[in-house]
Amino acid sequence: MLRMGEPILLTPIMPKNRITLVLILIVAALYVLDQVTKWWVVFNFAEPQPPFFMDITPVVTDCPLFHFNLVRAHNQGVAFGMGDGTVWAPFVFLGVQVAALVALIVFYCRGFFHNRLLKAAWVCIMAGVLGNMTDRLLQGFYLKGAEALSFFENFANGYVVDFLDFSFPWIQTEMFPYGYHWPAFNVADSCVCIAAGLFVIASFFEPKAVKEKLKD
Repeated sequence: MLRMGEPILLTPIMPKNRITLVLILIVAALYVLDQVTKWWVVFNFAEPQPPFFMDITPVVTDCPLFHFNLVRAHNQGVAFGMGDGTVWAPFVFLGVQVAALVALIVFYCRGFFHNRLLKAAWVCIMAGVLGNMTDRLLQGFYLKGAEALSFFENFANGYVVDFLDFSFPWIQTEMFPYGYHWPAFNVADSCVCIAAGLFVIASFFEPKAVKEKLKD
């Protein structure tokens, strides 16, 4: 309780709060970019048909270093298509993403991401997890014939939209006689990969930072 004559101290917005707001805005921007590009693909490319048909739009075809296409690929699994096409993949990997999202928020609140590299990694991985999780929740309901299926069946048909397709003609092997083909990916996948790289880089600087704190 204030006493008469005591000055009223206004608590300014803490720098940490401002930083958090900026990080959240960047996460939102990356998330929107991911979703806009995916829905553009969904509305402009035909659904892939088994076993191998995909709607492909060549973009770079005459470069000796790489070829680049826009495609529409559905992936119910994770990296490199692991688990794709299985009954359990949509449920298991959605659960993993929800758990990862909760863990990232808890760790951030506890100060785990305490330097710029770790904060940048947190932004990227948050955007990546949110983007692909949204796909798993929604995309199954927009497939052809979804209106004739139950809610559970449409949810089970959830998938991640991949559309960035690269191949490298100069890397030729027995498995890839016409050049190595990198699995199709999306903006969210790129964010997760960047986050992984930032975590690795931050791990080299962390011991030095800890030693400096101990000296102080």
